[in-house]
Amino acid sequence: MVELCQGPDPHPRRPRLPAPPLATDTHFHILGPAARYPYVLEREYTPPDALPAACRHLFQTLGIERAVIVQPSIYGADNRCAMDAAASLGVPVRVVVVVPYDAPDQELALLHAGGARAVRFIVAHAGGLPLADLERFSARAKDRGWHIQLLLRASDLVALEPRLARLPSDFVIDHMAFIRPAEGGIEQPAFQALLRLLRGGRCWVKFSGAYRQTDEAPPYPSLLPFARTLLQARPDRLLWGSDWPHAVFKGKMPNTTDLYDLLGDWAPDEKTRKQILVDNPAALFDF
Repeated sequence: MVELCQGPDPHPRRPRLPAPPLATDTHFHILGPAARYPYVLEREYTPPDALPAACRHLFQTLGIERAVIVQPSIYGADNRCAMDAAASLGVPVRVVVVVPYDAPDQELALLHAGGARAVRFIVAHAGGLPLADLERFSARAKDRGWHIQLLLRASDLVALEPRLARLPSDFVIDHMAFIRPAEGGIEQPAFQALLRLLRGGRCWVKFSGAYRQTDEAPPYPSLLPFARTLLQARPDRLLWGSDWPHAVFKGKMPNTTDLYDLLGDWAPDEKTRKQILVDNPAALFDF
């Protein structure tokens, strides 16, 4: 049975610290309306609509001026919803798409013109692109100035580390690979693998989905040493994403502003926050 999701808190608050000019949300989804953009039949969840108008309200509240829409698993390789939303959000937008390796160059060129800059491999859910195509798609992405984005779990990261370390293109790990502090602290194998990849120079890591990594309430104190360790390693390879509308989350829904305010705890230095919110995404996503 396909699970029905709760929606996000519709009332974001003003953040504790103002966002710098050109602040970027590098990870969110636009969902629906399903009558216009139908979901794939073989999916794990059905969300309520999360439409551009609600997203614009969120961005105006937080001070977000650039954005990256990420293709969710429930749309498979049908990128129409994300690409259409990119043209209607009212801020500069990039898109992370899901497209098969054998897609013709003409299709990739059209996606690029609409804002696409990355291909997403969804390992943590069913129905993603086959990992057999990872290396050759990475090479194709590099030739186009794109990168690879991966949604995977901690155990996947450990298993894939040797392959990821050899990818020719840059690649991004979503949600810190869902690494949970309760499963071994910063010494656990998955986090050490993440650190090695980050230090390798082609890996980027998203500060996103914190509420998925711990059962704590905001500000998720057990994640602080993980975030600080990543910051010490490569502050020039870290990104922030809201993960709005927080699909298929079963716990108490956070206010999205709680997730933005985490940066004030994780990166107290204003210069570092600007690097995460402005400079790093500008470099990676070609803003």
